[in-house]
Amino acid sequence: MNIKNSLAGLLTVATLVLNSTAFAGADTGTDANGVTLAGHDAVSYFTDNTPVQGSANFSAVHNNAIYYFSSADNRDTFNANPTKYIPEFGGFCAYGAALGKKFDVNGKAFEIVDGKLYVNKNEDVYETWVEDKAENIATANKEWPAIKDVAASDL
Repeated sequence: MNIKNSLAGLLTVATLVLNSTAFAGADTGTDANGVTLAGHDAVSYFTDNTPVQGSANFSAVHNNAIYYFSSADNRDTFNANPTKYIPEFGGFCAYGAALGKKFDVNGKAFEIVDGKLYVNKNEDVYETWVEDKAENIATANKEWPAIKDVAASDL
């Protein structure tokens, strides 16, 4: 990768950030820069069944969250149908949602269930979540409407 491409990617992200009146709302888990999934490529979870680190050179904005991708093809695939690839519970920890909480995720602990992406805080939390995955998903689905628009710090 040359400097010109790196600068172009950074300029793209900076433009997206500056043109957005606000980062994602309380319903979407992002870092301080507005990036979700800890910068991992949302499409790669589905196509490669593994977390792949994305790049600012290939980014898109959905629901005021910045998504990074590992390739232009993955970015374009996401843009064609973002609802297919966005994580459940706004990208917050699926186990945390079952507990009525919002925890940030490391992007490495995930599972696709019935075509939906569930991410967890980390691999240890994932191991607890997966012990009763169906029940945890059902409970999180019941909890999510009540916590969706509440800041994580207020839960």
